[in-house]
Amino acid sequence: MAAAGASGAPVDDVSRARYRRILRFAARNLAIEWWYELVLPRIGLAGVAERTRTQRLTRFARRFHALAVELGGLMIKVGQFMSSRLDVLPPEITSELEGLQDEVPPVAFADVRALAEAELGIPLDRAFAAVDETPIAAASLGQAHRARPAAADAAETGIHGVVLKVQRPGIDAVVDTDLAALRRVAGWLRRVRVVRERVDMPALIEEFAQTCREEIDYLHEAAASERFAEDLAGDARVAVPAVLWERTTRRVLALEDVTAIKITDADGLRAAGIDPAEVAPVFASVMFDQLFVHGYFHADPHPGNIFVTPTGGGSWRLTFIDFGMMGEVPPSTRAGLRKALIAAAARDGRGLVDAIRSVGALLPSADVAELERALAALFARFGGMGFAELREVDPREFRDFAAEFGDLARAMPFQLPENFLLVVRAMSLTSGVCSALDPRFNLWDSVEPYAAQLLRDEGGNVVQDVAKEALDAAGLALRLPKRLDGLIGRIEDGSVEVSTPRLDRRLSRLENLARRLGSAIVFSALLIAGAILHAGDAALGGWLMAASALPLLHAVFARGR
Repeated sequence: MAAAGASGAPVDDVSRARYRRILRFAARNLAIEWWYELVLPRIGLAGVAERTRTQRLTRFARRFHALAVELGGLMIKVGQFMSSRLDVLPPEITSELEGLQDEVPPVAFADVRALAEAELGIPLDRAFAAVDETPIAAASLGQAHRARPAAADAAETGIHGVVLKVQRPGIDAVVDTDLAALRRVAGWLRRVRVVRERVDMPALIEEFAQTCREEIDYLHEAAASERFAEDLAGDARVAVPAVLWERTTRRVLALEDVTAIKITDADGLRAAGIDPAEVAPVFASVMFDQLFVHGYFHADPHPGNIFVTPTGGGSWRLTFIDFGMMGEVPPSTRAGLRKALIAAAARDGRGLVDAIRSVGALLPSADVAELERALAALFARFGGMGFAELREVDPREFRDFAAEFGDLARAMPFQLPENFLLVVRAMSLTSGVCSALDPRFNLWDSVEPYAAQLLRDEGGNVVQDVAKEALDAAGLALRLPKRLDGLIGRIEDGSVEVSTPRLDRRLSRLENLARRLGSAIVFSALLIAGAILHAGDAALGGWLMAASALPLLHAVFARGR
């Protein structure tokens, strides 16, 4: 692992060269943006910056794509992470980077063997009966080979074939170097007011660093796979590969080889006698079981991580692999949704905004009045409509709403909490896979059973929350006269002081430290709340789901532009 100096910068020559390369790239592109976005407007040339913005952002994304492919390592993950941050990055960047893949050459097998033997403490020929030297996958952080366990291991575990994942040699040093460079760039950005007001860059980098550290810790992935398997142990629709713990360390992972038909391989499914249209609702149902029932879910369910495994007699099951990216739905999220339901039932836009704030993502500086106005306009036009009715609405009406309120959504200072980011990612990938299996599939038909159950489960809590609100209001009313008498007395004796500098400083700290609100969180909160209510109250459920159109359409049409 590369050593680091007091500043966090690497000190060996190779790592130092990589570190400087990343900083040069960042400095050059930041200087360009600074010139166009900060300098030109101050000398009366804001129109030049506006006209060239789309082209500049697209060029930046393409240059970063090229840099990531050249350097590999963590920079590939940076690009993939950026492509998912619709909440803090413009569509010109996210759309250009969304196709970024691990385009890296494989590591020589001799190097893979050396690292695996050092980790396992025995020669590879003793650890496994055979290892295929040709990798089945090569990524920026590691690569995978098929292997056959030794006879003793196979007899003890019942596992007769494994996929052996091995970290790329030296990846720890690469990760340290890249994170050090990213932290330095985040420090630069933190000094720019327009960036500081939009996003807490150091916090974003630390969030990304934690995710990457977990992804290269194969013990973490092995434990995640076992937890996932335990959650779904009673579900005959799902299979999870077993872990060969005897041959697993932090840098080496041996998982049962469960390769089967890729979920989006329509021809392969039909050849096995499986109708792709029948797979879609089962896959959606399994994913929403994870989200709404277990609260622990596979956050990267893209087609390469899901197999359809025939079990004979026309039956089949879904097999999940790659548990490096998992997510949880915490209790605070459920509490926030309960508050959203109470506010929606009362047609209380301010209460709905407060509910979103309770999730921990709304900054004090956000323009709440404008957000409430946007929601009110949507409710007035689309309230009570179901999905069937919404499909009949002229698309130009949606475009008009996007044009009117899109700038508000883009200007809103927000930063999507990671748990919501993973939920949105999982829902988005699930929708894409289901649509590939059956173009007529309506994802939200699969949400309703879980929404109805969640509403039943939360019903008692909703009543308790309403009662608590009433008690709090009554208590405030009882205490108010006494507190007013005390205040008047203090005013009369001159002991009341008003000091705003301290308040200003505190608000400034809050603005710098609080989480940000984005289109995705508004969309998720309204859509899930609407789906929950839809089973019991179709009008109210459709009304809430209609309200989710604003943030959703902002993301869609902004990208289109």
